[in-house]
Amino acid sequence: METIHFAIIGCGQIAQRHARQMRVYGNLVAVCDTIPDRADALAKEYGATPYYSIEDLLEKETAVDVVAVCTPNGLHAEHTIRSLHAKHHVLVEKPMSLTMEDCDIMMQSARLAGRSIFPVVQNRFNPPVLAIKNALDANAFGKISSIQLSCLWNRPPAYYEHPWHGNKEMDGGILYTQFSHFIDLLYWFFGEVKTVKAITANAAHDAIDFEDCGAVALVFENGIIGTIHFSINGFKKNYEGSLTILGEKGTAKIGGEYLNTLEFAEFENYEPAMIPGDTAANDYGAYKGSMSNHHQVYANLVETLRNGKAFYASAYEGTKTVEIIERIYEAARGA
Repeated sequence: METIHFAIIGCGQIAQRHARQMRVYGNLVAVCDTIPDRADALAKEYGATPYYSIEDLLEKETAVDVVAVCTPNGLHAEHTIRSLHAKHHVLVEKPMSLTMEDCDIMMQSARLAGRSIFPVVQNRFNPPVLAIKNALDANAFGKISSIQLSCLWNRPPAYYEHPWHGNKEMDGGILYTQFSHFIDLLYWFFGEVKTVKAITANAAHDAIDFEDCGAVALVFENGIIGTIHFSINGFKKNYEGSLTILGEKGTAKIGGEYLNTLEFAEFENYEPAMIPGDTAANDYGAYKGSMSNHHQVYANLVETLRNGKAFYASAYEGTKTVEIIERIYEAARGA
């Protein structure tokens, strides 16, 4: 595979980050959005062809290698499946979908098409995250007794003036839209979840169809117990996105607003090494999201397609995030 040809479905805010990387790692040939002005603007900026329906794009752009799905959460499954049926690889923004049922269909569609699904979980490239993943792989913590995940952000009322934000069918809930990257790390670090108990509430956001805060207790298959406190009710800004690990031979906390600092890391016989890299967040003006590591996502994607390198995050792992979130919401409904 020489030059990789890309297309983007969904020309909202995150599409710009994809387009910039596509220009570096290949060629952006087509963009699609049901709002023509958005498709036209992105197409003009990058010399691509604009389309206003996914059917039109997939019918005409047969030479595309990879389709990036950047549409609202509730459309990820449909747009991924259609792109796979058209024989394109798919790079899909988080979350992979909003249900495990859809994830299963997506995985089956990829197998039948002989193509791959690449989930975007760029927080795996955060320097402190990689430092602690290396410590876990080296068994530096020894037996881990418990972990604590804190996701304390802010989303103001203006955020929910966006057409699909806050809509249950398209958004899904704050664990999907704001905090799925954090849930991904729980599976990546600690494995399968055995049991879940949860409470959620909407304390301050009348305009949304779901919770704005919650508390979760988890037991992993390996016996580790964990808690999650998640909220978008921080006063004016994001305050914390952190993960603390307590083990018999070490304790560490990845902290900051979005898992971007190593607040402490103390071990009996191990010295964690920080991996060089960017520690900036995705900045959307009125609010901030997770760290901006899309360049590493694309570098790994291209290496995978050209040389068969194992992708940094598999589609199966993408489904595990959806599974854990689905179980948390099911537990909260039964509480």
